[in-house]
Amino acid sequence: MASEGWMRMKVLGFTIAVAFAVAFAGCSSKPKAPPRDSLVALLQQEAEALKAENENKDVNLGVRTAWKVASVDVQEQPENAEAPWRGIIRFKIRAETSDMDGKVQVDEQLKEFAYVFNPVIEKWVFEYK
Repeated sequence: MASEGWMRMKVLGFTIAVAFAVAFAGCSSKPKAPPRDSLVALLQQEAEALKAENENKDVNLGVRTAWKVASVDVQEQPENAEAPWRGIIRFKIRAETSDMDGKVQVDEQLKEFAYVFNPVIEKWVFEYK
């Protein structure tokens, strides 16, 4: 009987040790970013949202704009644990403005938006410079 109680204590102790080991392993591991191709797809979605938000925003002022995604680039930053990936979205923006006499003025520019991937919230975050 005494050995039965001792055996239960050993099993209980072992179970508690395993539970602590699993808990501490989970706490000590850093959040990991998704694979690169998933990050590119997420940044592409961000580019499409930016385009939708800004394209033809000033039509009632007589300005028509077309935002074309020129590129979406993702680069790893292994030395930066808080932001292990950096992304750049480049747009070609074409703005057309009509003068009073019907002439159309066309302006074109390239615009860049910098982002960093935050592994804690698992999202691209605009990088303020």
